[in-house]
Amino acid sequence: MSSSGSSYGDIHRYEPARESTAAAIAIVLLTLVEVVFVGLFAYGLINAWGTIELGNMFLGGVLAVVFIDLAFILLLYRKEFLPDVMIVKKRRRKWEDLYIREDQVDGVGATSEGMAESIKRAIHPYYKR
Repeated sequence: MSSSGSSYGDIHRYEPARESTAAAIAIVLLTLVEVVFVGLFAYGLINAWGTIELGNMFLGGVLAVVFIDLAFILLLYRKEFLPDVMIVKKRRRKWEDLYIREDQVDGVGATSEGMAESIKRAIHPYYKR
């Protein structure tokens, strides 16, 4: 579904979310896994596993699994439960729009005014203004 206009703020494309049950179940299971790993990480911190070299590596691995699991939860939520909306934005002026006129888009050729004149202009910038 899209609106007909293309003015600032119009919704150009809107696709509703699928909201699948399988994704909801996966999110719940991943959340349970997340809670288990966060509990394990907290238990390791309380029992000073971080002071031992191998325990420190284990805690780092558990923390990595926690963040990866969280990334999958957010990915599933974003893909399955948020609508796909494209909104028309206002184009901001770029530096090309500020300093270059339309007739200067292609630039000036080196041979259009002569090689000697180009060298003189490159050496002395105020030459024949």
